[in-house]
Amino acid sequence: MEEAFASALLVSLSVALLAAVTAALGVSWYFSRRVQRSISPVTAAASQVAAGRYDARVPDPGLGGEFASLTRTFNALAERLGAVETTRRKMLADLAHEMRTPLATIDAHLEAVEDGVRELDETTLGVLRASTRRLRRLAEDVSAISHAEEGRLDIDPQPVDPASLVEGAAGAARGRYASKGVRLETSIHTHDPVLADTDRIGQVLTNLLDNALRHTPPEGTVTLTCSRIDRWVQYTVADTGAGIAGEHLGRLFDRFYRVDTARDRNHGGSGIGLSIAKALVEAHGGSISVDSSGVDRGATFTVRLPVANT
Repeated sequence: MEEAFASALLVSLSVALLAAVTAALGVSWYFSRRVQRSISPVTAAASQVAAGRYDARVPDPGLGGEFASLTRTFNALAERLGAVETTRRKMLADLAHEMRTPLATIDAHLEAVEDGVRELDETTLGVLRASTRRLRRLAEDVSAISHAEEGRLDIDPQPVDPASLVEGAAGAARGRYASKGVRLETSIHTHDPVLADTDRIGQVLTNLLDNALRHTPPEGTVTLTCSRIDRWVQYTVADTGAGIAGEHLGRLFDRFYRVDTARDRNHGGSGIGLSIAKALVEAHGGSISVDSSGVDRGATFTVRLPVANT
C-alpha cells in the first residue's frame, strides 16, 4: 500500500507539474503576445513622430492603468511636439515676412542710387537708416523672446517700491506722449514692496506704454495704475484708443500676432513686444492679461507680480 501510495503520489505530482508548466507557458505566451500587440502601435507611432508625422496617436490597449497612462502620455507628447513644430514654422514664416519689407526698401533705394534715379542725400540715408533700425530691433526682439522662453534671462528679483517702477516707466515715456499729444496719467494706491527685477519690469511697463501710445489718437489718455490685490501688486495700463475685438484677445500675446484693424505694421511695432512682456512677467512668477470692450473702446493690460515677503 505504501508503494502504491508513493507511486500514485509521484504520478499525481508529475501530472500536476506538467499541467502547471503547460498552463504557465500558455498564459505567458498569451500575455506576451497581447503585450507585444499593444507595444507595436507605440513603436509604429514613435517611428511616425520621429519622421515628422505628429498626428500619430496610440489607442488604449485595455491592459490596465499603467498602459493607459503610457498611451495618454505618448499622445500628449505627440500633440505637444506637433504644436511646437507648427509654432516654429509659423515663427520662421513670420520672421521672413517681417524682414522682407525693410530689406526690399533698402534694395530698392540702393538700386535707385546706382541707376542715378535718386541721390544719396539725407532723405535717402534716413530711409536706409530707418530700415536698418527696424531690422536691428527685430533681431533684438527675437533674441529677447528666445532667451525669455528658454529661461536664460538674467533676472534678479528684489523687493522694490512699486511706485518707483511706475514713475520710472512714465518718466521715460512722457516725451513721446507729449510729442503725439496723448495724456499720460499715473495713479499709485500702494507702496507695499513688490518682488521684481527693476530693469526687466521697467521694460515690461515701457512696452505696454509704447503699445498704448501707438494705438491711442491725439487728445486721448493712457493711465498707468498701481494697486494691491491680495498677495499681488497689480499694474494696469488703460488707454482710450482703438480697442480690440473679442476674437483677438486670446492671441494678442502670440509672437508676431497683430490685429488687422488696429495692431498692424503701420504702427511701427515688430509684433513681439507683448510676447516679450508676457515671458518676462511669467519669469517673475506673475501674470499678464488684456481686456477690451471692443473696437474704438480702448484696452486695458493688467500685470500682476507677487508681493515681497517682508
